[in-house]
Amino acid sequence: MKASDLFVRCLEEEGVRYIFGIPGEENADVMISLMESRIEFVLCRHEQAAAFMADAYGRLTGQAGVCLGTLGPGATNLVTGVADANMDRAPLVCIIGQADTERLHKESHQNMNSVEMYRPITKWAQSVNHSDSIPEIARKAFKLAEAEKPGAVLIELPEDIAKTQSRMRPIRRVKTRRPGADHKAVAQAVDIIAGAKQPIILAGNGAVRKRAAQQLMRLAGNTGVGVVTTFMGKGAIPRSDPHCLFTVGLQGKDHILGALCDADVIVSVGYDLVEYSPSFWNRDGAKKIVHIDFTPAEIDKDYPVTVDIASDIADALWQINEEIEKRFKARLPLNDIGGRAGLRETILGDLEMEREDLSFPMKPQKVLYDTRQVMGPEDILLSDVGAHKMWVARYYQCDTPNTCLISNGFCSMGFAFPGSIGAKFAFPGRRVLSINGDAGFFMNAQDIETAVRHKLNVVAMIWMDGEYGLIKWKQQNTFDGKHSDLAFGNPDLESWAGSYGAWGRTLETADALVPTLEEAFRQKGPAIVGVPIDYRENLKLTKRLGEIEFTI
Repeated sequence: MKASDLFVRCLEEEGVRYIFGIPGEENADVMISLMESRIEFVLCRHEQAAAFMADAYGRLTGQAGVCLGTLGPGATNLVTGVADANMDRAPLVCIIGQADTERLHKESHQNMNSVEMYRPITKWAQSVNHSDSIPEIARKAFKLAEAEKPGAVLIELPEDIAKTQSRMRPIRRVKTRRPGADHKAVAQAVDIIAGAKQPIILAGNGAVRKRAAQQLMRLAGNTGVGVVTTFMGKGAIPRSDPHCLFTVGLQGKDHILGALCDADVIVSVGYDLVEYSPSFWNRDGAKKIVHIDFTPAEIDKDYPVTVDIASDIADALWQINEEIEKRFKARLPLNDIGGRAGLRETILGDLEMEREDLSFPMKPQKVLYDTRQVMGPEDILLSDVGAHKMWVARYYQCDTPNTCLISNGFCSMGFAFPGSIGAKFAFPGRRVLSINGDAGFFMNAQDIETAVRHKLNVVAMIWMDGEYGLIKWKQQNTFDGKHSDLAFGNPDLESWAGSYGAWGRTLETADALVPTLEEAFRQKGPAIVGVPIDYRENLKLTKRLGEIEFTI
């Protein structure tokens, strides 16, 4: 068959349902082959947005999201979203076109070495040099992208190769079973956990994948140990669970950071050092650390692990639970979680402090309290990068895994809104809300047309301050209140949204947020909700964090 037909057949064999992207001349054959396929091509308005859609789709489903672009500028436009997926551990396969192989050796139109450009930001990057290699390359790409830890993979298909013939057939997917935990390491981990005086479980990005969250809750119950999550580990334990000690990640002093600093044993589950540096909670390197992850622990002077368990996380936790229940059945739980009740109540009181505040522009705390009332336990919130991310991370807590997506590895502005489109394709029956700054939103705002065209009810909440708020906050903290010029203008959101055929509202009072969000979620297509925000609260939070006395 024609090589482009074979390539699409391989994608079908991998279970691909959607491809997000923008085609060019060099992948025209693939596009024509897709017309005869059950795979839906989602035409986007910018390649970076397409990559973010695939990023969120892969992170939510565990199956590689797929994005496509052409050579040259199409390939470079995809880079940021691909790098974000790779560092945030989202499975993604990026497909790009390339010029005829007969001119790749010389200076020619739009010719660049895209494979070498992608190598540092992917798990694997490969050009197709012969049509017969397509099945092997496709199978390897998806296997690597979805293997722990997940990430991004690149396939480059030159236009002349796509036109050739091949007698090959797709390679069938075979489920890969990950190795179980070493029994000696499990026994050592149980010894350390049982002997701990002030243990804490730190749950990261890996804890929300597969069956890990279920076994994590079992471990918390068996040990009576509180669970702290990173920004990307939200939902690994329900916010209502007495073992839930909420989220850590702000670089200032916070209640829960005190518990981490005071702990003698940290059980880290699926924790990536890119999420929150151990230098914030283990500067003297004195803590015993039980590292449980799919891969061995990263080498870091502030993260000297005592036990390094590299295996399937769910299996490792299951083995640890079995061993604990076998050894200590008569006296479980090992600790009284009631000892953490004071800390939990302090944090809960802090999170709800502004729940009745009706001042306007709105305080971030109040916005997030009301938003949580509107969003159901399975609904999905995506946070963009900016000052609002810090507030979402601290104040928006979750009931189930993978219901709050925060880019905290690569931290790409412009992720949340296109990511919400990918999330809606993954779970059309759930409410999907992105929270954006007015800076980050307009980096990929053009893809509102994509959502309108596909009649997707994705709601974008935009926190409006007319500045690069997080940069201002950081500069003020560092330079005694001074900051550079970071202001910009915004369009009238209702008119702007309406020009695309979308629904839009800008709040004028604080008590309008809940009914406006409910109305937004009743629309047949995308909805934009502008929220004038009072970012004077940023420096107030900095001051409060500096004055917190740790409640252990």
